[in-house]
Amino acid sequence: MSDTPKPNAAQIASPSFRLAALDEDFLLGESMRGVRFLLEYEKAEQILKTRRIKSTIVVFGGARIMESGGSEQHALWYNEARTFGRIASERGGATSDNGGDHDNVIATGGGPGAMEAVNRGARDVGAPSIGFNIRLPHEQEPNAYTTPELTFNFHYFAMRKMHLAMRANGLVVFPGGFGTLDEMFEILTLRQTRKAPLIPIVLFDEGYWKSVINFDKLVEHGAIDAADLTLFRFADTAEATWEALVEQGLGKAHDDSAPDVVQKDI
Repeated sequence: MSDTPKPNAAQIASPSFRLAALDEDFLLGESMRGVRFLLEYEKAEQILKTRRIKSTIVVFGGARIMESGGSEQHALWYNEARTFGRIASERGGATSDNGGDHDNVIATGGGPGAMEAVNRGARDVGAPSIGFNIRLPHEQEPNAYTTPELTFNFHYFAMRKMHLAMRANGLVVFPGGFGTLDEMFEILTLRQTRKAPLIPIVLFDEGYWKSVINFDKLVEHGAIDAADLTLFRFADTAEATWEALVEQGLGKAHDDSAPDVVQKDI
């Protein structure tokens, strides 16, 4: 075989000759940011549609909440989150096959701590559950309890948040830090401004939340209306959390005929 290079070898080797869809340098360039947004949206969208995930119950909570080795408080939060994952999956319809669709499937950020606990609870009863992971400087690995085929990885926080919100029938927020607060207030703002259906929201452990956020002071200073405090409820057990979701209308959030629900705009 001749070692003589082909006369068009330089042309074939040129980056400009690569197929655009296979050109990583091009796809990861600044000019393609919008395309990458679209890809992150569409990949998860198509998989969730294929798996017939009709609606979710989103659960936020701290990644540092440990089942053992932490404080007794952390162990309590972890165990209650796991119990809630079981209750919500069994009673919400995730374990049943409603004509092929799955309702109220647990969806978390996919990481450790409270997220792991609630995904674990769903798996305890054989239900599917979703993990919307995010790439971070210190890589987050998915917990071992999300359904493998429903375990996603995002680069963009904005697109991850969109997928967390767009199928949500309800939101439960366990104690957590900056990330949990960020995600909680995102959904509260969507509900307050009616940019999304008025889904039920429950904050777990009233004592924790009232110790870290003085909601009454927000009203006192005119930052929010008193009526905004009715956008969520508190609960201190997994059972009470489920009951609070149901009392607020869990499962009715996607009824576009309801007079107090605007079309989802996320």
